[in-house]
Amino acid sequence: MTGRLVGKTAIVTGAGSVGPGWGNGRATAVLLAREGARVLLVDRDTGPLEPTSKLIEEEGGTAVTHVCDVTDSDAVAGMVEAALAAFGRVDILVNNVGGSRHGGPVELDEQTWRQQLDTNLASVYLGCKHVIPVMRQQGGGAIVNIASTSGLRWTGSAQVAYAAAKAGVIQLSRVVAVQHAPDGIRVNTVVPGQLHTPMVEARLAGQRSGGDVDTLLARRQARIPLGFMGDGRDTAHAVLFLASPEARFVTGTELVVDGGMTARCD
Repeated sequence: MTGRLVGKTAIVTGAGSVGPGWGNGRATAVLLAREGARVLLVDRDTGPLEPTSKLIEEEGGTAVTHVCDVTDSDAVAGMVEAALAAFGRVDILVNNVGGSRHGGPVELDEQTWRQQLDTNLASVYLGCKHVIPVMRQQGGGAIVNIASTSGLRWTGSAQVAYAAAKAGVIQLSRVVAVQHAPDGIRVNTVVPGQLHTPMVEARLAGQRSGGDVDTLLARRQARIPLGFMGDGRDTAHAVLFLASPEARFVTGTELVVDGGMTARCD
């Protein structure tokens, strides 16, 4: 590691994981800590955060855990206050919370539609809403929002609310990037493709393949030109670049991490 984030403070939402392995949030939090950042680990429950915190502490990093419902404005404001109380500033925000539900507009009930927009899009809006005043006062910062290739194209399953929300994340990021560029705040989006993360095995397999994880993984991998699925560590390295000084001239754009899947025409 190069120590490129020494002296920086980061908030990573969704920093826990639904199971063993490298989810996007856990991998991102650990990698930022390895590069010297002090990290506020955020999730809706304490349990999933403990393995992430332990990994960071065992490597000599600094992390504080914080429980937060990122769809609740007061709770998100409290999250930012917790980071300030622990570390005195916020240099990096990674809006990582998300999750999909199967169905088009006919199959998907209205309550689930609204919940999907809250979880995947409103959470990003609220994170930006409450952290931007802090970054502006500091003279700058970096926000990295996690979207999905489902926000760019059809990815093999009808999940209309998730797809719409993730497309919204991409455009929200662009607008906020331009608005707050004069404040020294960079805003970018990482767009992961079909990764092999703990969430795939814990949730998606049951929803779409009747619990047959091997069938689901084979189906997902067949869409990827590189011939293998990445994992949360690939997302994390993209986040690290966008949050680091190396990306000082990069804002309002997307970094797609999908093994070439969205470049295919079929």
